[in-house]
Amino acid sequence: MRHRSDPSSTTSLVKYVLVGLIVLLGLACLYCGSYFAPGSRRSDDEDGTDAVFGGFIPNFDPEDFLEDPEHNPEVPKSIPICDLRFSELIPCLDRNLIYQLKLKPNLVLMEHYERHCPPPERRYNCLIPPPIGYKIPIRWPASRDEVWKANIPHTHLAQEKSDQNWMVVNGEKINFPGGGTHFHDGADKYIIALAKMLKSPGDKLYNGGNIRNVLDVGCGVASFGAYLLSHSIIAMSLAPNDVHENQIQFALERGVPATLGVLATKRLPYPSRSFELAHCSRCRIDWLQRDGILLLELDRLLRPGGYFVYSSPEAYAQDPENRRIWNAMSNLLRRMCWKVVAKHDQTVIWAKPLTNSCYSKREPGTLPRLCSSEDEPDATWNVPMKACISPYSAKMHKEKGSGLVPWPQRLTAAPPRLEEIGVSPEEFQEDTSIWHFRVVEYWKQMKSVVQKDSIRNVMDMNSNLGGFAAALSDKDVWVMNVAPVSTSARLKIIYDRGLIGTVHDWCEAFSTYPRTYDLLHAWTVFSEIAEHGCGAEDLLIEMDRILRPDGFVIIRDKPSVINYIRKFLTTLSWDGWVSEVEPRIDALASTEERVLIARKKLGDEGITTM
Repeated sequence: MRHRSDPSSTTSLVKYVLVGLIVLLGLACLYCGSYFAPGSRRSDDEDGTDAVFGGFIPNFDPEDFLEDPEHNPEVPKSIPICDLRFSELIPCLDRNLIYQLKLKPNLVLMEHYERHCPPPERRYNCLIPPPIGYKIPIRWPASRDEVWKANIPHTHLAQEKSDQNWMVVNGEKINFPGGGTHFHDGADKYIIALAKMLKSPGDKLYNGGNIRNVLDVGCGVASFGAYLLSHSIIAMSLAPNDVHENQIQFALERGVPATLGVLATKRLPYPSRSFELAHCSRCRIDWLQRDGILLLELDRLLRPGGYFVYSSPEAYAQDPENRRIWNAMSNLLRRMCWKVVAKHDQTVIWAKPLTNSCYSKREPGTLPRLCSSEDEPDATWNVPMKACISPYSAKMHKEKGSGLVPWPQRLTAAPPRLEEIGVSPEEFQEDTSIWHFRVVEYWKQMKSVVQKDSIRNVMDMNSNLGGFAAALSDKDVWVMNVAPVSTSARLKIIYDRGLIGTVHDWCEAFSTYPRTYDLLHAWTVFSEIAEHGCGAEDLLIEMDRILRPDGFVIIRDKPSVINYIRKFLTTLSWDGWVSEVEPRIDALASTEERVLIARKKLGDEGITTM
């Protein structure tokens, strides 16, 4: 890589005149105040009117503007700090907004826990502050068992779940003994018990690498997922921001893969056949509602032969109502062709069929019906759930399985579903090789400033085939691979590699708490949102919301984008450490690229490090 020097400020007289005209025309808008709104859908929808809500800059091409900030008034000298009461703001999951806008979500169907993004006039254009006394998070692996109370100053969950061993307040820290609603004695013992129920060799749940991806629905503080990591299993721990507030915030603070989400009316943002096992430990979900539509969503997400682990008192309680629920659920799953493979006390494990054969043997008119051939099981962004069974393709039916090799070999082996997205095994291997080289170069640049164990939660904002995450497999980190909606079909490859991820539109805010990631990697993300008419400024403030103090951003994009973003580094306090380089040209670069690496400062004096 070659370090890039600052460009010359010499500019033609014609360009100065043009910029002068643009400045004059923009003064009226600029007079109104601030120009930013995290997660705004379209940056040219409305004019800004408030220093906290709704202001943003009209969209433009950075190449049309001068490098000299003195002649570029569109770059602000400061961005306001939000009020401290917004320190845990999740813009698209803000229930106060639902009330303020007088929306009427269906509470029975849990719609109020789904995404509802603010309109332009209600979007925040300020930086989210940390809580008073915030400390740099405890590092992994110690963070699995304890976090700073000041970072998540909520103890009501510890009180509410005190008899279930979820968490314990201990002075300045909150400890996590590993308990759960169904496994008071610890998740580690519970995992071994599940392995015994499945008769896995050596009582190892990962079953020789054949169980790798797990979906934990209603995960609490994600202790089940936390203890699965030592078994070479990665779980997508999922829970809504409901009455048990902050459970996902605790999980992410611990350094455990987790995300906010709910089984309500829309599909979860994961492709079909992504998980070997789905888990529900007393997750308080009504699986029988709407003709079993929630169980059918799990069916869509499970691989051939995948397991559903259900731990609930309803399964074996003796009172008539619970017996009725259990009988109705068993009948529904039988019609879905699932089979019970193990039962013990209050836990039952079902298995999904390997082929379509059982479906063809059902009586005509049996419900749930099969989905039509026009239905796309991998479509997930804002797609309503359907009360139908997604059958396997003819190829998968014939092969009686997913065709995946065990973990960790599957990380680098070309998965069978590459053919569905038009990528050859050779292209896949080349992508893996290129990203390995790119990540090595990133780490060389950051080596002098990255402390041991200082990076744990990583997000790749444009995951493509998962090469960036695969290149980090030798480090003690986990990666949330984010597939933009335009390339969401590629997310299935991420899961087939034994990684996890989600679909997202970066013109909107991401469904996570503030300060939850140590490293954000954005490859061509800014160029892509510009093509959709969205503002780069909005995305920068959203990235700042997600990024922990002392965390890093790696932005790889065309030179004009990098030149523009550099102007905001001081404004965002991302100038704790900065490096800009010109990378080697490779097969993945469709145009000239630059790499900008920046570190977010610790912020005001209220933030302390430990």
